[in-house]
Amino acid sequence: MKQGIRERWNDWREDVQTGGWAMRTVMIGVLVYLLLTTALGFFWSSEPDRFTVRESVATNAAGQPMLVGVATTSTLIKVMETVLDKPGGFLSNDIFPPGVWMDNVPSWEYGVMIQVRDMSKAMREAFSRSQSQSTEDISLARAESRFNFDHRSWAIPASESEYRDGIKSMQNYLVRLTDEDRHNAQFFARADNLRYWLKTVESRMGSLSQRLSASVGQRRLNTDLAGDTSARQSTSTPKEMEVKTPWSEIDDVFYETRGSAWALLHFLRAIEVDFADILEKKNALVSLQQIIRELEATQENVYSPMILNGGGFGMLANHSLVMASYISRANAGITDLRELLSQG
Repeated sequence: MKQGIRERWNDWREDVQTGGWAMRTVMIGVLVYLLLTTALGFFWSSEPDRFTVRESVATNAAGQPMLVGVATTSTLIKVMETVLDKPGGFLSNDIFPPGVWMDNVPSWEYGVMIQVRDMSKAMREAFSRSQSQSTEDISLARAESRFNFDHRSWAIPASESEYRDGIKSMQNYLVRLTDEDRHNAQFFARADNLRYWLKTVESRMGSLSQRLSASVGQRRLNTDLAGDTSARQSTSTPKEMEVKTPWSEIDDVFYETRGSAWALLHFLRAIEVDFADILEKKNALVSLQQIIRELEATQENVYSPMILNGGGFGMLANHSLVMASYISRANAGITDLRELLSQG
């Protein structure tokens, strides 16, 4: 009887010890997995480097003549390829670690996509058409629709597949644009076309500047109907409102702005090439270069491990207000540039 009890006791101890080792093995495996995904997340968090217009043209129009429109089209393609092929690929639609844990890079990607969508729309509606009644380019229309696809879709279809289809359509347009024997693709570098796109950019930058400034909260007077005594709106709003970006969204707005400025910086450099004659004639080249310089400042390294949100004159920095300063100056430059382009 005692022998049987002792045997059962020993068997139970062996089972516990075996189960303990199994549990330890599982815990160690989980810990290693978390460490690896965390390290991979840090690697994926790095933003892509800037490239030159010359690099985009060399990649997407190798051997082709440098005609009007080649720089802008090639840069748009290069921007999209960079977003899709950077370390970690496109992260906005990831559903597995570490991508699903990350929010800064997806916010950066969204900022880039907004500028890509605005540029592709301008190319379809303005740059590629001689007048309002002319036919739009089929490839540009297809590319715009693909770039406007939901950036969070991970399957059936995935965002990446739609965006790569958009890139292929842009490449088709680029091939036809540089083929002088085929006259079915054009790019018209006119002042009114450039003003059309800059108007959209001005609106985007103004919105981002306001969202960044609201990181500390502001009491704002309602100026929605200012300047027009006969203006009306759907529903009444208070004469004074407090506008404040939620603390959980401050870093998202910051990185969305960085992504938007990164893409816009490259597009403006391409515009400097394709619209060189117009800018020289309007004596507006230096104005464009100053806008580019302001946007370059938004891409400086962030040495803080997190986006700080100190008070306007507090002891801690407020990265959002610093970014808002650069964006506001760039936006003011865009407004001045549009005015210069409108002059005869």
